[in-house]
Formats: sequence, structure tokens, C-alpha cells
Amino acid sequence: MAKRTRIAGLDVQRMLRSRINDSETRRGLRASLMEGIPAMIIANLLGGPLQTAYLLYLGFQSEQIGLIAAIPSLTLLAQIFMAFAMERWRDRRKVTTILGVGHRTLWVGTGLVPLLSPEAAWAPLYILVFLFSFTLAQASGVIWTSLMADIVPPAVRGRYFGIRNTIHWAVASLTLLLGGQLMEWLPGGRGFTVLFAVCALCIVWNGIELSRYANPPFESEGGGLSAKLMLKPFRDRPFVSAAVFITLFILIQNIVVPLFAYAMLNLLNLSYSSVTLITMVQNIVMMISYIFWGNLNARYAARKLLTWTFPVIALACIVWLGMSALPILLVLGLSHVLLGIGLGGYNLLVFNFLIGDTPKGDRPIYIAVFSALTGIAGFIGPNIGGWLFKAAGDAPKWLQDYGIVGFTGVALLVPAVAVAPFVFKSASRARTKTRSIAG
Repeated sequence: MAKRTRIAGLDVQRMLRSRINDSETRRGLRASLMEGIPAMIIANLLGGPLQTAYLLYLGFQSEQIGLIAAIPSLTLLAQIFMAFAMERWRDRRKVTTILGVGHRTLWVGTGLVPLLSPEAAWAPLYILVFLFSFTLAQASGVIWTSLMADIVPPAVRGRYFGIRNTIHWAVASLTLLLGGQLMEWLPGGRGFTVLFAVCALCIVWNGIELSRYANPPFESEGGGLSAKLMLKPFRDRPFVSAAVFITLFILIQNIVVPLFAYAMLNLLNLSYSSVTLITMVQNIVMMISYIFWGNLNARYAARKLLTWTFPVIALACIVWLGMSALPILLVLGLSHVLLGIGLGGYNLLVFNFLIGDTPKGDRPIYIAVFSALTGIAGFIGPNIGGWLFKAAGDAPKWLQDYGIVGFTGVALLVPAVAVAPFVFKSASRARTKTRSIAG
């Protein structure tokens, strides 16, 4: 009888712990969902086409806009240092909250640039504040990714992030629509003042939600701060082969994709509302595609599905060549539909690849190395694009309007079709073999 009582008591304790853990997991998932809403509002009112509109309002040139578009990628290098720092700073929720709020506060602070400095200083001051802002953002990114990998159960990752991203991109679409309409109603400085004021309020909301995240203990391999830790990802051949291909693809892609809004506003002379509406279409498609890609990811590996996204992104650029015979808005709509499908799949799948196909204890350094490689490529690409658009100033109009984008798409399609399937198939086999040996 005593033995049965003990067993029953153990079962009750286990059940209670399971319920507590389930409750903590659910709270963490809800906090992540809610926190992303104000974050998306800020990102879409201060970034994307509305950021380009603000920079053009301040008088920035294509090469300066290209540099600013490249900064978020360059600052991914901060994740290397943060991966090391995580060996000492174990409270991931606290650090993520501080860095996330700091990032968004500085970004909103760029709205004060034309008020607090002479016109000659606008460009360098904006670039400096924006650089510091995204250094904090990317530093928090590696911690947030590691935290989410522990909060979200592996069995539901694909579907959860599919649903989460769908909701957030629905918010992004509505934000863009309202932001574009606002700029039509209140053009110039008055409209931008309202945008920045709304974002200032969202910072408070975002900080509250970040502080509500679950905070499971960080598990490390215990390697400490060393070159050995830094080199671990480079000894993983499947990881390196995938990372190198994605890096080269992003280098070419970012020559034009981050400058889509610049081309539409400054070269094709579309209105604010037209550009934000087209971008909203992209976000709606991306929102729907997250569910599609998430369900597919429940059946197929992220590595395999990634090879399906690359040709779609390439085609999103190639269709710009259709402007030679078709209406501009029709071509742009098709392009952004394809871009929404491709980027939706890429964003979801590369995230699931990083949190699901890397060793748990070494995950921060894997994420940091991947981010550093793709960040360098992402920085170089928009700068090349800004220079190309400037250099094409005396070229035929068709080359400026759609030629650069279309030919870049052709350059993307070749590796997407001819190289990616081989690289990711080989990588997948190597990963399976490694796991079999380890088992």
C-alpha cells in the first residue's frame, strides 16, 4: 500500500509539473505572439517603403539609400560578439528586453535628425543613429532566436511560426496600408511626425511584452570564450555548404530587392499609396505563404524546402523585364506576389533550419556565424545596387527602370536551379550520415 501511495504521489507530482511547464510554455508562446505586433508596426512605419519615402524627403541619393539599406545586414556581425557574451550573460529575457527597447528607441530617434541638426549633417547623423540602432537589434537577435528555440516545442515549430508570422504580417499589411494613406492625407513633415509618434507609443507596448517572455535556463556546452568555440560551425560541412550558398545568393539578391521601393518611388514615379499598396500585397501573400510553408515543413526538411524558395525569388526580379510590354502596376504586382511567396518561405525555413539543425549547446555561435556570413553579403549587395542605379543615370531609361532588376534576377536563377539542389541534397545526406554515426 505504501509503495502504491508513493507511486501515486510521484504520478501526481509529474502531472503537476507537466501542467506547470505546459502553462509556462503557453505563456511564452502568447508573449512572443503579442510582442511581435508593436515590433511589426514600428518596422513597417519606419522601415520599408516608408523609410525610403522619408529618406527621399530628406534629400538622400541612391547610394546613400543603398548604404542605409545595407546597415541591418552589416550589423549582423554583432551576433558574433553576443554569442560569446552569452557564455556570461545567462538571463536571456532581460538582455533581449534591454537591447530590443534600445534598438527601437534609437530608430524612433532618427525622426529628430532634421530637427536637431543642420541639413548638411542629416545623412551622416541618420546613418550613425541607424547603425547603432541595428547593432542593438542584431545583438538581441541571436539571443531571441536561442530563446525561442527553447520556448517553442520542436513538434509544433513549423506550424507555430507559420501562424505567428501570418498574424504579424497581417499587422504589417494593415500598417503599410494605413501609413501610405496617412502620407497621402498629410504629405511631408506632418505625416512623418504622426508616424514617429505612433512608433514611440509602440516602444512602450513592445517593452512590456518582452518582459513577459518565458525565461528557461540557457544550456551551454561549457566551452567558454575561445577560438575553438568560434570554429565549431566551420567544422560542420553540411552547415558550411548551406551557409556559403545562401551567402552568395543573398549577395546577388540584395543588389536590387532592398531598392525596390527606391526604384518605384524615384524612377517609376509611383505615389506613396501605390508603393505601400504594392508592398502590402507582398505582405499579404507572405502572410498566407507562412501557413503553406509551415505545413510543408511539418512533412519535409527545411533544407529541402529552401531549394524551392530560391527560384521564386529569382523570378520575382526577372518579371520586371515584362515592363517593356505590360502595364507597370501589373508587373509590379506579380513581382511582389512572387517575392512574398519566396521570402515567406525563406524567412520561415532558414529560421527553422538554424534552430532545428544545429547543436543545442552551440546554437548561438552557429547562428552568429551564419548571420555574420550573410550579413557581410547583405551589406555589400545594396551598396553595389545603389552604385549601379547611380551609374545608370545616363543609360537608357529602360535599363534604369527595370533592366538592372531583371538581369539581376537572371543571375539569381542560374545558381538557384543549377547549384542549390546539389548543395542541399549533398548537405542533407552528409547530415543524415553524421547523425547515424553519432547514434
